[in-house]
Amino acid sequence: MKDKAKMVQRHPFHLVDPSPWPLVAALGGLSLTFGGVLFMHNYKGGGELLCLGVFTILYVMFTWWRDVIREGLFEGQHTSAVQQGLRMGMILFIVSEIMFFFAFFWAFFTSSISPVFNIGGVWPPVGIDAISPWGLPFLNTILLLSSGASVTWAHHAIVAGFKKEALQGLGVTLAFAIAFTGMQGIEYMHAPFGMSDGVYGSVFYMATGFHGFHVIIGTIFLAICTLRLYWDHFSRQHYFGFEAAAWYWHFVDVVWLFLFLTIYWWGFNVIV
Repeated sequence: MKDKAKMVQRHPFHLVDPSPWPLVAALGGLSLTFGGVLFMHNYKGGGELLCLGVFTILYVMFTWWRDVIREGLFEGQHTSAVQQGLRMGMILFIVSEIMFFFAFFWAFFTSSISPVFNIGGVWPPVGIDAISPWGLPFLNTILLLSSGASVTWAHHAIVAGFKKEALQGLGVTLAFAIAFTGMQGIEYMHAPFGMSDGVYGSVFYMATGFHGFHVIIGTIFLAICTLRLYWDHFSRQHYFGFEAAAWYWHFVDVVWLFLFLTIYWWGFNVIV
């Protein structure tokens, strides 16, 4: 009887079962890092080690998140206290992503507000034809802002218990997201400068390229949420998986607004 009494959980938190995935993820990250360095320096076997790391990380992502979904959906481990912890973790993750993009904006303003002599002392640098913000960038802005509205529509529909409307909202959001990625690919193909064209090309492609990568990640995130919604994984009380995806998507929207206003509009119209 004493052993049974000890097993009674007297707190609302989920004590996670022993899992191999942290160790496997660490080994995959090690393989990814070493493989990337060896591959970029043309060492034999570097590409294979890099691919092994990529596939290991992808496999761990699938299995670990599968376990989290099982714990929350079928085992009922995600109490309100656990969900609050997950929300705080997602908030801190988004804050870390903001700091990531802050570095790109810092590099842009450092180079543009006080351009050095070896780029002509002006911004955009001599020989660079900046992309007009009123073409594809403006269209992409409309697409992303519209996708933010449609994902909010889906969010309110889930909270209200309207599954059909939520699926429609997510479908519209995914269509906007795919269109955005396609438009950005077209913009890159027709851009009058490349990533190797000095500091302007480096900052432009690093900032917009990493944002595009985040859009792709967010699109996958929302697509998985669409499947989970279709399979009735979300309810009016338990829908944090979708909520995290919606927060992430709004973060992507806000970052693009700053990119459009600074790198595209300000960088095109203001000659320093």
